[in-house]
Formats: sequence, structure tokens, C-alpha cells
Amino acid sequence: MRLFSALALRAKGCKVLEARTGEAALEMLDVMDYPGDLLITDAVMPEMDGPTLIRHVRERTPGMRVVCISGYAEEAFRNRLGEATNLDFLPKPFSLAKFAGKVKEVLEGAGGR
Repeated sequence: MRLFSALALRAKGCKVLEARTGEAALEMLDVMDYPGDLLITDAVMPEMDGPTLIRHVRERTPGMRVVCISGYAEEAFRNRLGEATNLDFLPKPFSLAKFAGKVKEVLEGAGGR
């Protein structure tokens, strides 16, 4: 999923930084001068799940916009994060067009309930 997503975004001209785990993403974020515009994470990952990663990222960069990809129901996912804002959800399965459209929507400011 990560490779597919990164390839799709690069094809659209985006600069993409990839991390294999949530811990690696946090380490990357800690050394970056600019944290980026958008975090895209899966809800289920090895070692650290998406909601945990999102909480840690929000501690470091409260305004970070997030797209979470999941095969689970959006309501159940949102219940784990509380009243999180700047958070969009993309249910699996999705097409490349749907993924690119969601990223564009969020980056342009139309996303984030």
C-alpha cells in the first residue's frame, strides 16, 4: 500500500517521504525542518497503529492534516481518535483516481472534518 501510494503521489508531482513504521515516521518528523503538508497513514500497521501515530504526530505538529486509509468503518476509527480535526478517511479498497482526488481535496483545504 505504501509503495503504491508513494508512486501515485510522485506521478502527480508531490514530494513524498516514506517510513516503513510509525516509529520511523516519528523519527523522520523529529529531524525535519518542515514537517510537511500531509500525513497519510494506514489504520493498521506493524508495531504502531495509525491512531497512535496520529496522536504522536499531533503532539509535535497540531495542525498536521491527515488522511487515514482503512478497511474498517470510519465511525469506529474516529471513535479511537476523539474529536480530531484535519482528519480525512479513505476507505479501502480505492482506485488511484480516488486516492489522488482525496489528497488533492485535503491539500486544497476542502477536507478535514
